[in-house]
Amino acid sequence: MSALDIESARSALLNGVIAYPTEAVFGLGCDPRNEEAIRKILTLKERPEDKGLILIAADYSQLTPYVKDSAIGQDKRFSVLSHWPGPVTLILPARDTVSPLLTGGRDTIAVRVTAYEPVRELCRKLGTALVSTSANPSGEEPARTAQEVSDYFGDEVDWVWDEKTGGAEQPSKIIDPFNNTVLR
Repeated sequence: MSALDIESARSALLNGVIAYPTEAVFGLGCDPRNEEAIRKILTLKERPEDKGLILIAADYSQLTPYVKDSAIGQDKRFSVLSHWPGPVTLILPARDTVSPLLTGGRDTIAVRVTAYEPVRELCRKLGTALVSTSANPSGEEPARTAQEVSDYFGDEVDWVWDEKTGGAEQPSKIIDPFNNTVLR
C-alpha cells in the first residue's frame, strides 16, 4: 500500500465509509467510534440496527477498547486468543461504552483478528480496528471485487481499495466461545 493510498484511506475514514478486501469478500468499514459513519453503513446495507456489526483488527490490542477483557476468565483466555489471527469471528463481552449500533443492543460484540495481511496492514497503518461487514445490500450477494462495490453503492463509499480478496470461499466463522456454539 503506497503512502498516497493510506492517506486517502485515513482521510475517508475520518469522515465516512471505506471498502476493502477481506479473506473472502469485500467489506464496508469505518472507524468504530464514528456513529454517523456506522449509521451510513447500516443505511447502505439496509441492515437493521439490532443485528450488530463485526470489528476487524490487526491484533488483539486494537480490540481492547471495545472488548471487556476483564470478563474473559483465565480458563477462556487461551481458547479465545488461540483462534487468532485467522478467519474466525468471536462473540466476546463488550465494554459498557461501546455503541449499541456495534453490539446490536447486546452486551457482547463480534470481533476478529484477521490473518489476511492486506487488512492487517490497513488496520496497523490506520491505527485502529475497523467495522467490517460484507459490502452488499441485505439480501444480495457480497461484492468480491472493487467494481462490484461500485456497482452496488456508486459514490456513496468514500474510498475503495482496489485489491484482491484472500480467495476464501466462505466468510469467517462466527463462534461464541462461552457457549461453545458456531453461529455461522
